[in-house]
Amino acid sequence: METKIWDVRNYTTCLNTYPELDAIIETYRRGGLVVLPTETVYGLGGNARDDEAVRKIYEAKGRPSDNPLIVHIYDTDQLDDFVSSISDATKRLMEAFWPGPITFILPLKKGYLCERVTGGLDSVAVRMPSHPVARALLEAVDLPIAAPSANLSGRPSPTTFEHAYEDLNHRVDGIIQSTQSDAGLESTVLDCTSFPFRIARPGTITRSMLNEVMPLAIDEHQITATEKPIAPGMKYKHYAPNTPLKIIQQINAPIRKEAHEDWSKIAFIVPKNKIPFLPKEAKVLVISEDENDIKGANHHLYSILHQLDQMPSIELAYIFGYEDNFETEALRNRMLKAANQQVIKDETL
Repeated sequence: METKIWDVRNYTTCLNTYPELDAIIETYRRGGLVVLPTETVYGLGGNARDDEAVRKIYEAKGRPSDNPLIVHIYDTDQLDDFVSSISDATKRLMEAFWPGPITFILPLKKGYLCERVTGGLDSVAVRMPSHPVARALLEAVDLPIAAPSANLSGRPSPTTFEHAYEDLNHRVDGIIQSTQSDAGLESTVLDCTSFPFRIARPGTITRSMLNEVMPLAIDEHQITATEKPIAPGMKYKHYAPNTPLKIIQQINAPIRKEAHEDWSKIAFIVPKNKIPFLPKEAKVLVISEDENDIKGANHHLYSILHQLDQMPSIELAYIFGYEDNFETEALRNRMLKAANQQVIKDETL
């Protein structure tokens, strides 16, 4: 399959003037797949009402079909077509955080979306993105668009056009080329089908932010991987680079040099202020200014994991773990999955 590239970098805030907008719209409407930019990560989009289009999404990603997809909309009025009810508490959260990086799992009204989108569940995951290109495109195509992250299943999610192109060139009809995603991590997913609401996947809309809007509405326990997946990222291996990765929880003293014979084959993904503690021979990838720069770490994580896989001489990478709290919940969730839960306590390795 030849993949068309649509470069909209000069049309970010005026997509309606892009000369090839009609071609993108037509591709979606005929059941084609188009990668689109969002503020979280790039998404692999297809018509959520078209069973064949959704089948092709799973095929292009190599994604298990019981792993539900997120449906993207531009206006809450669209929910009337495929959501059976929305509680007042959910509406308050939507008003506070939409458009933005949060997905709500809602009771499904059957018959409008194709069944593949929900993985056979009685609920549907819905998001209203804030990225100007995504919003303008969703309004122009006037369809609910199912869009998981635009990467091969299990790989780090794409935060740049180049990441999406690397994984999905020749697998999709087109890729919209825009700038790097701002948030850098996938959306928070909140299950609103029962009360109190539960976080199915942490994201940059944190538990504390949700509690500020709706105190006592958020269950303190996150949905676990052993439960039936009701949202992306719950069940299967995700976010992993090809290079073996381990989390090092603390670096407050020089790394024990005897731990490896050849440090040139080792990479460290760390805050800038931790560099003095590292062996000079090791490769260093800076993820944030310091251990308190969580926004920077969120933004850079996937780009660095992609960068790591472009370093064939590196046999093992260590990534700084950050303190475990509400603010780092999403970051640590992705790190733990990428590292297959391998955590080292400190710099002694």
